[in-house]
Amino acid sequence: MEAIDFNRSFVTFRIDTEVRQPLTVSHKPPFSLNNARIPIECRCTISEKKSGAKQTFVLGASCKTERVGVEEDIWTQPNADYCPIFSEDRFLNLKTYARVGTEVDRYPPGSGTQSDRQSGRIEHTFDSVRIDITAVEGEALESAQEIVTAVLANQLLVAHTELENDRYHALIEYPVKTINANERDWIYQTDTGPVLFPDLSRDPTSLMSRLELAFAAFNNPKWIEFLLRVPTNVADGADVYHYSRSVRCDAHNQIIRL
Repeated sequence: MEAIDFNRSFVTFRIDTEVRQPLTVSHKPPFSLNNARIPIECRCTISEKKSGAKQTFVLGASCKTERVGVEEDIWTQPNADYCPIFSEDRFLNLKTYARVGTEVDRYPPGSGTQSDRQSGRIEHTFDSVRIDITAVEGEALESAQEIVTAVLANQLLVAHTELENDRYHALIEYPVKTINANERDWIYQTDTGPVLFPDLSRDPTSLMSRLELAFAAFNNPKWIEFLLRVPTNVADGADVYHYSRSVRCDAHNQIIRL
């Protein structure tokens, strides 16, 4: 079966201020051109059963907000963890500041603010976005014994999780990073992420905007628990983004050896 080699799969976005002013920067870029290559953490494909229409989303690895090519003060303040999500024609930038709801001014001054969930059309802010998926042949591991043996042999593994309701089918593909293995009782359990968690109660036009980051754990093929990154209250008037909401789903889980 075909699987993604996440070690060789990337999304690259290109900003060229000589072509268009990006809507995602909070400072004057030191140089007019930059290509940012980011490893892909997850691919989520959602199919609408009745129409057959598909939407595919990829999650880029977390990085920090920065100034590229400067001689000092690389990190922007306030700084944020930054995770980009891309579809064929849209983007969703997830930024984690010290508090939920932090906004920063866009550059140039007077052009508005950036929220911690900024979305838009690719053509309005990027010169280009390239999604490069490396697909390889993989082998589905059918038993706990096969999975545990592969883990202890340090073999590369990816996971496929399928979710569905009456309207949609979703396939979530992601690398297995942390995984537990017990060769005495033949037990395994993933503990890996971040992955994309879709809200399948939404209309097609809202699927991207309602994607959340999550960690995923399963120890059998039939169900999975996600731990979602959501606003979490830590004190009066202070909310932070934290992986704190547990959601259990019926699912079809597979572990694939590359």
